[in-house]
Amino acid sequence: MKIFEENESTVRSYCRSFPAVFQEARGVELIATDGQRYIDFLAGAGTLNYGHNHPFLKQALLEYIEQDGITHSLDLYTNAKEAFLETFNRFILKPRGMEDYLMQFTGPTGANAVEAALKLARKVTGRSNVLSFTNGFHGCSVGALSATGNQHHRGGAGIPLSHVSRMPYANYFGEQVNTIAMMEKLLDDPSSGIDKPAAAIVEVVQGEGGLNTASAEWMRKLENLCKKNGMLLIVDDIQAGCGRTGHFFSFEEMGIRPDIITLSKSLSGYGLPLAVVLMKKELDQWKAGEHNGTFRGNNHAFVTATASIEHFWSDDSFARSVRAKSRLLTERLNRIALRHGPHSLRVKGRGMMLGIACPDGEIAEEVCREAFRKGLIMETCGSNAEIVKCLCPLTITKDQLNTAMDILEESFAEVLNKHISTRSS
Repeated sequence: MKIFEENESTVRSYCRSFPAVFQEARGVELIATDGQRYIDFLAGAGTLNYGHNHPFLKQALLEYIEQDGITHSLDLYTNAKEAFLETFNRFILKPRGMEDYLMQFTGPTGANAVEAALKLARKVTGRSNVLSFTNGFHGCSVGALSATGNQHHRGGAGIPLSHVSRMPYANYFGEQVNTIAMMEKLLDDPSSGIDKPAAAIVEVVQGEGGLNTASAEWMRKLENLCKKNGMLLIVDDIQAGCGRTGHFFSFEEMGIRPDIITLSKSLSGYGLPLAVVLMKKELDQWKAGEHNGTFRGNNHAFVTATASIEHFWSDDSFARSVRAKSRLLTERLNRIALRHGPHSLRVKGRGMMLGIACPDGEIAEEVCREAFRKGLIMETCGSNAEIVKCLCPLTITKDQLNTAMDILEESFAEVLNKHISTRSS
């Protein structure tokens, strides 16, 4: 580890939790230089929904490179981009009745897409304020960070994070409190101090914020609130999208049509940088070059994104398999919670975006450390890092899933037994 410690910034984080040097990856496995194999329940923080080095995607990329296909193109027209746009429209937008959405290619990360979405909403509406939600996470660049709730990340900004009004997310105060009614009251009251917003930006499942979920009813009411107040509804589907909840978009079957959608992470399918903004056609009010980015033309990502959509989304079989594995994962996590902490552990999340909430962050961190020692990589999330988060590739087999859950159950048992013994003594 010496070369990393001497030459890399202290800002590095994941490597502190998983101190190994990795050299290979296949499917759901990461393989370290010492030969140790790990089941990957981190998956690039949701970037590897189709696993590492999927053979179909890899072959498509290799063939493109061997033919001297264009790598970098800014926003020039290329055959790789054309194939991606056509495939995305045919298999994703049209089957969902979303033909009226246009795509904007931003810089390479999800935060770039969020920045563009916020900027566009402000341009279209002529307003500067944006509603964001408690526990929301949208990125660490300044605009996206303003909409992010996490105190640790916000503390690194060095400047005031403004032009955002924070609102309570669904069930933030419990199921008995109507947070939409609270927002409506604030927006209707000219003396509430809340400036009329340009947009509301929301995650249907809050990935980093603690696997909090919004119901279809809550999302529909939020959409209506936006319409009533001339606000745009932005759904940040960067982590929850691309199949993570059992459908391509996290809001499918909720009966809503967001004005703007941000996508990144698993969009390329191969871990290559790719981020986009989907917008209703009438919102496309940019002037040429008004918002740009050097790496918005990653043709290698276009190639693998096209291949992933063709391979996984040409029909509903993959989505159905994800929902089936979600049921198995939910069953196994509930079994762990009931056996080892019936009054202190709780399963949270939706689809294949699930985890176990622990009494505190210390226990969750210990469980993840123990799991790593046993060959399972997973991270924590939540306000106090109190949730053990399962974010495995969606291509995981049931046998691999059960093996990972066996490791996780053993890890919970050992950590909780140790804490019980410590308290008893």
